[in-house]
Amino acid sequence: MEVAILTVGDEILSGDTENTNATWLARQLTERGATARRILTVPDDEETIADYVRRWSEAFDAVVVTGGLGGTPDDLTVEAVADALDRDLVVQDSVRETIAEKARQFREKNPDLAEGYDFDIDLDAQAALPDGAEPLITDASFAPGCAVENVFVFPGFPEELRAMFALVAEDFGGDAISETLTTPAPEGALYEALEDIRGQFDVTVGSYPVKGRDPGRVKVTGTDSEAVEAAVAWLREEIEVVDHTD
Repeated sequence: MEVAILTVGDEILSGDTENTNATWLARQLTERGATARRILTVPDDEETIADYVRRWSEAFDAVVVTGGLGGTPDDLTVEAVADALDRDLVVQDSVRETIAEKARQFREKNPDLAEGYDFDIDLDAQAALPDGAEPLITDASFAPGCAVENVFVFPGFPEELRAMFALVAEDFGGDAISETLTTPAPEGALYEALEDIRGQFDVTVGSYPVKGRDPGRVKVTGTDSEAVEAAVAWLREEIEVVDHTD
């Protein structure tokens, strides 16, 4: 399963917010045997978001979009996804009722913060999702996410994203497997072995050096477990490897 990850937010592009979501999602996909083929951050621009969702939904098995959910003017992700998939925005009664109840509970718990704000005005905007979408609702977030066709829309706050991903985690899978070797050899000394392994085995290989005296890593990935095992065994004979693996 090949997945593209699209993170949305001017705050990420400006450096005000660290993009931990992309790293976390890529790790979750890898652990499930899927492969993240693209990771991109785009601004809070509806046309740009829609353009990538439209193209990537056709090119990949799934597209994960994070950020841009909520009730502020820069929260444009849901509208962009609807546009990309040529769907209208609709308000599902059950979603609106859930958001209304969350708003009521917030008012009760935070009367000072809620004073002067009319939550009812914004309920339809908060509840609107692409027509036919499956709502993704958790206790961790106010605004709902959704799954529509092969596009999954999650919030940008990490704790909210992780809670929502858990609802659909089983939708992501694949047969990609990886093994990692740890080596003290400098990256330049690995060139010939890494070049040869690609020609001999149906695997991909990556070298990840670490500055200083810490050993680096060589990661072998493929969809055939025997090919991965054979490639790793061959690589152990060609490069210096320390005893432990990651």
